[in-house]
Amino acid sequence: MPTPPAPDASAAVDVLILGGGLAGLTLALQLRDREPTLSVAVVERKTHPVREAAHKVGESTVEIGAHYFADVLGLREHLETEQIRKFGFRFFFSEGAEHVDRCTEMGVSRLMPTPSWQIDRGRFENHLGERARARGVRFDDGAVVRGIDLADDDGDHVVRIEQDGAPREVRCRWVVDASGRAGLLKRKLGLAQANDHDANAVWWRVDGIVDPNTWSQDTRWLQRCDPPDRWRSTNHMCGPGYWFWLIPLSSGAHSLGIVCDAKMHPLETMNTHAKAMDWLRTHQPQVAASLDRTEHTLQDFLFLRHFSYGAKQVFSGRRWALTGEAGVFLDPFYSPGSDFIAISNTYVCDLIGKSHAGLDVSRHAELYQQLYFSFYENTLTLYQDQYPLFGDAQVMPVKVIWDYTYYWAVLAPLFYADRLTDLSTLGRLRPAFNEARTLNLALQPLLREWGERNAGRAPPGARLLDQFGIDWFREMNRALGDTLDADAFVARIGENVARMRHLAGEVLARARMEHPQIGDHGLDALLADAGDRPASLDPVWYADAA
Repeated sequence: MPTPPAPDASAAVDVLILGGGLAGLTLALQLRDREPTLSVAVVERKTHPVREAAHKVGESTVEIGAHYFADVLGLREHLETEQIRKFGFRFFFSEGAEHVDRCTEMGVSRLMPTPSWQIDRGRFENHLGERARARGVRFDDGAVVRGIDLADDDGDHVVRIEQDGAPREVRCRWVVDASGRAGLLKRKLGLAQANDHDANAVWWRVDGIVDPNTWSQDTRWLQRCDPPDRWRSTNHMCGPGYWFWLIPLSSGAHSLGIVCDAKMHPLETMNTHAKAMDWLRTHQPQVAASLDRTEHTLQDFLFLRHFSYGAKQVFSGRRWALTGEAGVFLDPFYSPGSDFIAISNTYVCDLIGKSHAGLDVSRHAELYQQLYFSFYENTLTLYQDQYPLFGDAQVMPVKVIWDYTYYWAVLAPLFYADRLTDLSTLGRLRPAFNEARTLNLALQPLLREWGERNAGRAPPGARLLDQFGIDWFREMNRALGDTLDADAFVARIGENVARMRHLAGEVLARARMEHPQIGDHGLDALLADAGDRPASLDPVWYADAA
């Protein structure tokens, strides 16, 4: 089907997207693919093209977001040629360390089967804008939204816009807010909702790539990875109440950021570049020494207080929706931002498609919102009140394995299989999803208590915890790409939840070896019929707890 011309600026459109960043432009492309007869327009405040190494969080992708960009939107060639293939997550438990190679390191020794990428957001969003225009999307950059009048009936919404000093009105059937933290619709409708995850962040970009392999001359340490490209990982430098990220960008810059529990590391100790560097010299001195080199010129610096939040509503049968950071935002740890863009955009596309076909989507909007909020709330449990654990080199690696097992067991397969809107299959999976959620809600406080009871103990010595070497873990990653019919898919999710159940039992047993008086947090009852299976993790993962 030939690409239709972009709608005229004065014409009514089927879908108007407020915001031409990552969420808005990917939604426009997804709509063009799934509903090619719809007219789509995007309004963006900033002028394009934006500069590369744009100052935005969300540069590291994980499996759902990577699959969305590469396969759902067909952007694999750009990712392979213009972005950086990610070498997984990597964690160094290096609080106060002058020699990072003498600390516990957790990561993959080789690339996992399912790919992800480090995204230079400026380069990527420029590409998305060009691609959207080529696909017939009207993309008005340098345009400011001055007002939104939502229809009370079946009439068109009206959005007032100013561009180059000239005001105009755009009538639309659907309006989607992808304006990020500006939250145009959220503010208008009073939909803001706080959560209890009180964390802050500061972040900046520097010229040049920061290579962790310059931190050691130990040949064995340098050769742990094949290829020896630690710099391509999302590197996390972890300590009590915080983590520090290092993410390489294909434009030749490096993204850096401190994320911390507000109670343990006040924002006022790091809210300028000079303060942030002083903070690093105390908590991550070897990293600070690398960044003090003259080649790493500062590009920019920002900070954000209490960055995590929810929303009272994101989808409406009245033909409006919120997506991306205009709706909810969790935490940059585990890089879920592009995942939640992928999920919300998929629900929005389905609602718009059904509405365009003449259906009343009120009930579907309610169901999809319940699902989306359940994904948000379940993922929030991985972060909330867990930052004190981040410096524990015994418990935190176990938590990372658990958290990723949960992600690959339930949510990631659901997205890969394109079953987010398959209500029949979702109904069959309800018992498995409920069990996975209940197991996670019990395990997170167990991990937290284990960390609390470990307070004051000496950290384990230097070791590499290789995720690639865990056969079942690697297989869960590979299996995301399997094509399964509904029955086989339901069976696969059941097997995955059984894996979670067994891992939870093993973690509880190991915690009791260390601390016999530790609470079970409801796990004993949940695991009564778990059965016996081979060990999930070698003893080294528990710092030889036995």
